[in-house]
Amino acid sequence: MRMFDDRYSRDRRRFEIALRFIQLEARTHTIRAWTGLTDDRIRKLYRTYLSESQAVPLTRHRGKSPQQSGFFTRTARARQESALLASLWRLIGALPALPALPGSEIAQRLPGLNRGELLCQGYDSYRALVPAPVISFEHAVFLLTALARGEELKLGTCGACRAFVVADRWSLRAPQCVACANEPAQHHS
Repeated sequence: MRMFDDRYSRDRRRFEIALRFIQLEARTHTIRAWTGLTDDRIRKLYRTYLSESQAVPLTRHRGKSPQQSGFFTRTARARQESALLASLWRLIGALPALPALPGSEIAQRLPGLNRGELLCQGYDSYRALVPAPVISFEHAVFLLTALARGEELKLGTCGACRAFVVADRWSLRAPQCVACANEPAQHHS
């Protein structure tokens, strides 16, 4: 009986996380990677629980997930929101402290039910703190994965104030937070 209970609770958790990912407009292959459910089961979950229960139907995105790390460093707002999201994940344990595995292994080992719950918790907190966020959930999944890999993006600290920043791993300049980067311009006005 105990073995059945464990399997039941694991399957129920898998469905709950899949439903949360669907509500956050994740793509089917993202949901599959994080929950282990089949594409068919994910589509059935959407049809059964969410397609008719929403006043405004959820968008089901198709195609490839975001894959450009420059998105997170391109604008001051994206840098600020990326740093906030990464900080939240680091606080709750969704973001590993150091890339301990090569990038290909991270892609296979990072997704899972525990980290999926933490990913959603951090993203929900981010959305509560930022009224009109620029980072979609799919971008957030890519950010967490890219930071865990450490190949293109890294979590660093501002040289002036020690705030967390998301930085391009190959940039020759020392990372700066948005506030410190704008500080010299404020003194000249």
